[in-house]
Amino acid sequence: MYSLIQTKLQSAKDSYAVISRKQSWLLVFLGFTALGFLNFEYRYLDNLARGYTHTFVVRLFEEMTGAYTGLLLFPLFLWLVRRTRIRRDNWWRMVPLTMLTFVVISICDTTLMSLSRSALAPLFGLGKYDYGNMFYRYPMEFAQHVLLFSVALSTIYFFDSYRDARNRQLASADLEARLAEAQLQNLQLQLQPHFLFNTLNTISSVMHEDVDRADTMLAQLSDLLRRTLRLSHSQEIPLKDELSLLKLYIAIMEERFAEELKVKIEIDPTLSEALVPQLILQPLVENSIRYARGAHSSKLDICIVASRDQEDMALRVSDNGPGIPGLEDGRWRKGIGLSNTEQRLAGLYGESQRMFLENAEGLTVTIRVPLTTESSVI
Repeated sequence: MYSLIQTKLQSAKDSYAVISRKQSWLLVFLGFTALGFLNFEYRYLDNLARGYTHTFVVRLFEEMTGAYTGLLLFPLFLWLVRRTRIRRDNWWRMVPLTMLTFVVISICDTTLMSLSRSALAPLFGLGKYDYGNMFYRYPMEFAQHVLLFSVALSTIYFFDSYRDARNRQLASADLEARLAEAQLQNLQLQLQPHFLFNTLNTISSVMHEDVDRADTMLAQLSDLLRRTLRLSHSQEIPLKDELSLLKLYIAIMEERFAEELKVKIEIDPTLSEALVPQLILQPLVENSIRYARGAHSSKLDICIVASRDQEDMALRVSDNGPGIPGLEDGRWRKGIGLSNTEQRLAGLYGESQRMFLENAEGLTVTIRVPLTTESSVI
């Protein structure tokens, strides 16, 4: 599940990829330019329909200065609209402020159009520009501005709502990933003391019999803990690293049980870089040593196999013990090792994993996980 959540988080980020600030303003510029040309087309064709000729330059000049004056005021309009955003709990206060924003921006836009056209018309060879009686011009332009401002207001609200929804989803996915990571770290912390206690208990049983062997086992445990700590930041590690940790643990157990313990490891060499949960095999081997040995024979054979299973990797730990009584009819209870392993697999892979146990000339625990490597992890 953790890897699925991480994938979901990355997919959400990709789906909601935000364009840069420069790209945003480029789109705004192109939008106002397109609006200017559309207004020009309407005005000029209207003139032609009425029989007015030679108005191409004048109409183009008027509509493009109008468009770019609006572009100049757009940042102020955007800021005012966001400061007076209408919500369910403030509409009675913000609706009047929004209308006031419309009035203020309309007055500013009309004034700037008058000033810019008066200043630029002579430069374009159009002579002195006459914008008419401003007493009537302001309400006339306001009537048109109300429609344009309403469309702009709705567009701003839409994109702001989209952005807020995107941020909430990203925050939710990030929180979910962090919670999953915390749960997995907690499971990993539960596993390590359990493993350490059992290993120290094994060494303690040898201490009074053979000090040199106990000293060797302590050195091996120290090396194992050092490597475990070095990899503790990772939930998944390459299979070759997992096997290195496992072999250190097996070496400690072989010092304890000598010829009574035989471990066989069969690994598909193409899987050495495949990712597996850290310390996923150790509790299974420990379970076999603890419960299978001595039940009907002092000798214990354990076989560890890693193989491909279509798009998955299969890990199997088998022993020659008596198996689990009541396994078939469910009359048994998982211990810390198996419960922890099952929870970690569910946390990491969700429904993409499977762990099952079977009694077949001993106990066989099989784990199936998605076959991935570090290069394929997002």
